[in-house]
Amino acid sequence: MSGLQDASSNPRWNLVADIGGTNARFSAVLEGQLESEHEFHYSVEEYPEFAGLIGGLLAEIAEATGWNNPPVNACFAVACPADTEVIAFTNSHWKFTKTSLKQALGCEHLAVINDFEAVAHGIVELGEADLVQVGGESPIADKAIGILGAGTGLGVAGLVQHSDGYHVLDTEGGHADYAPIDEMQSAVVNCLREIYGRVSLERLLSGKGLLNIYTALCTIEGVDAVFTTPAEVVAGALDAEDAKALQTLNMFCEGMGSAAGNLALTLGAKGGIYIAGGVIPRFQEFFINSGFRSKFEDKGRFVSYLQPIPVYIVIRSNLGLLGAAKKLQQI
Repeated sequence: MSGLQDASSNPRWNLVADIGGTNARFSAVLEGQLESEHEFHYSVEEYPEFAGLIGGLLAEIAEATGWNNPPVNACFAVACPADTEVIAFTNSHWKFTKTSLKQALGCEHLAVINDFEAVAHGIVELGEADLVQVGGESPIADKAIGILGAGTGLGVAGLVQHSDGYHVLDTEGGHADYAPIDEMQSAVVNCLREIYGRVSLERLLSGKGLLNIYTALCTIEGVDAVFTTPAEVVAGALDAEDAKALQTLNMFCEGMGSAAGNLALTLGAKGGIYIAGGVIPRFQEFFINSGFRSKFEDKGRFVSYLQPIPVYIVIRSNLGLLGAAKKLQQI
């Protein structure tokens, strides 16, 4: 009887993580499952060292679940390149080595993947209730899918479907050059070049990018910047109280449209474009009614190519965790 009790109190379980520049999310999932009620959220800035989080996390999981054994497998989705032994986050101070993390977890197997590879794996598990379509028609089942999303940074990935399933293209496309398409975008890019030298997509199309656009517009117009955080900029735009904030949000949405259209052309993404990340759901209605879709299609001779391609806003909040768990099922 005691052996059965030990088995039930210490089941085989996996640990999955979705770690961005601002938030770190974890889930303790029973082996063979994709989701769990046991999720744990932390703020990156509250932990000077990544290693300092792990011990407390395992203790919190044990308290919440009653499981005192280590995870069998772990998959950590990280907002940075994931193909080296040392993992150093692009938009935060955290870093760790794969060897030290595996030892700290006590797991049998550890997978570390890019956060937007996890998002791509999660996309295949979504249903209609998880998505809001923004223009276009129906996706073509055997064609590529493009994925991008604004959070602290900008993530980009692709997904190629085939008869045996799918293959994920994990990329660092958020760090490709930002290509301005009008005079004001060019002025903003020139302003940001004075700060950063080179201006990537992420410098404008992210949470931090919203503040970059706003600050640059104020500098160009010679007015004082009122807002100091992306959230304040968004609130000022949605309340229609600040003209520069409204201009910022419009430029952001149009820039996302241009970038999404470029991704669709690059991948031949007739399977659809999926917009993930935590930024856009905060102003979803504004985004849908903005110039996003017109800039997505505004590709000269290839307007007719892009018009049928559907774009979806992902409204499911735990997509990265879902994708990390899906990744473990493939190992």
